[in-house]
Amino acid sequence: MERPLARRLQAAVAALALAAATGAVLAAPEAAAATGSATGYATQNGGTTGGAGGQTVRATTGTQIHEALCGRADSDTPIVIEVEGTINHGNTTKVSGSSCNTAAGVIELKQISNVTIVGVGSGAVFDQLGIHLREAGNIIIQNVTVRNVKKSGSPTSNGGDAIGMESGVRNVWVDHTTLEASGGESEGYDGLFDMKADTQYVTLSYSILRNSGRGGLVGSSESDRSNGFVTYHHNLYENIDSRAPLLRGGIAHIYNNHYVKLNESGINSRAGARAKVENNYFEDSKDVLGTFYTDEAGYWQVSGNTLDNVTWSDPGGTTNPAGPDMKSTTTVDIPYAYRADSAGCVPDVVGRTAGADKGLKVSDGNCTPQTPTPTPTDPTPGPTDPTPGPTDPTPPTGTNLSIGAGSDGSSKAAGTSYGALRDGDPSTYWSPAGPTGSASIKWASATSVSAVVIREAAGSTGAVKGWRLLDGDTGTVLTTGEGAGAISFPRTSLRKITFEITGSTGTPRIAEFETYAG
Repeated sequence: MERPLARRLQAAVAALALAAATGAVLAAPEAAAATGSATGYATQNGGTTGGAGGQTVRATTGTQIHEALCGRADSDTPIVIEVEGTINHGNTTKVSGSSCNTAAGVIELKQISNVTIVGVGSGAVFDQLGIHLREAGNIIIQNVTVRNVKKSGSPTSNGGDAIGMESGVRNVWVDHTTLEASGGESEGYDGLFDMKADTQYVTLSYSILRNSGRGGLVGSSESDRSNGFVTYHHNLYENIDSRAPLLRGGIAHIYNNHYVKLNESGINSRAGARAKVENNYFEDSKDVLGTFYTDEAGYWQVSGNTLDNVTWSDPGGTTNPAGPDMKSTTTVDIPYAYRADSAGCVPDVVGRTAGADKGLKVSDGNCTPQTPTPTPTDPTPGPTDPTPGPTDPTPPTGTNLSIGAGSDGSSKAAGTSYGALRDGDPSTYWSPAGPTGSASIKWASATSVSAVVIREAAGSTGAVKGWRLLDGDTGTVLTTGEGAGAISFPRTSLRKITFEITGSTGTPRIAEFETYAG
């Protein structure tokens, strides 16, 4: 077994090599920013961890950001890029490499995964320069300001979007950012936070979006309905004309946001979209919820919202506001745990937490901002390596219900399979494509289960750290814990049970996912 000191030395050597290759500055461990943990829909589909576990590099130019991406061993190698200073067209050039696909005049996160970009020190400002995600996954963007990105006039960047995502993007957490423009489309600006062309499992939290004609969209047209599973919480939308957000198809969860001066319309659910809208505070605004500018209806479930000086248009034609009574037109089941503040305290809580350079403070769900515990880039291990758990735990009595059942998951590494989880053969196994991921056992009809056994394959004992066990159909968390082995929980009738790895050391390899009635 590799000892802790050897691991730290190996990491240090790799970090120095990367820094030397890219010209970026290796960040001191104490300077690393806290990132906390993803929330909302970004926790689903295997979760969002960004560059956790990878090297930390400091960048003060856009070119250095690109160099850090291109200096990795491959496009999936985890990396945390700490950004300080002003990133602009003058210091952002194209960099080439086998692990990147960049362009000048935009921060390009294209065809890559496992990346964190976080502002540190005196702050990080992307001035007239957008951040573009395309065919990317497991990305965290935190504690940065992106301002005045234009699609026309000079200079232009990213189609006018402050942050834009498209083409198969998965699992993105954007947190404690400030996204702002200085006008609408006629002044050359577009959206602040846009998703299109099959973008899913995204959370925007504790951020400020202001002074723009368009807040953001999900879906570029009425036919672009492959996007969804987006959470918006504890954000400030201020002086926005429309699209706060615009939803075309898909599912959104919108809670604890403070809306001030929505000038034309707010949450625009259309083209079959479904939104759960709860405990938000709408102030000095017009038509804060409804279906607007189309005859293709969307739907909403509402509860606990506060309307403070909100005006409404008369319904008719392509204008269909929810109206002052704001009645629900659908129901939306949320698969993850969350604690919503009451709407009455949202202006205060959001004012004290949202935006870049606010200390990454978050709410505790009781209207009280909290400072998160820093997430170290290289946690100090104990004096000895922990004793691994049992490799062959004694199973509960009864029949292993996984034999003969089906299986699937969020991702699988090359050479592994979901079927190996239920074949009774300890020499075969499933591994996620990254350090986290999920796998499920499923049945054709409801089955009662009260215990599972997770058996790690030989050579990977102790790799699984944090995990969650969920009802795979509803997303309900059955129990959580650390380490593989036997797991018990109250008897539950379900058709699918999911084991989600939320933290690991090395590459987790699961030989068997056994299920028992108890």
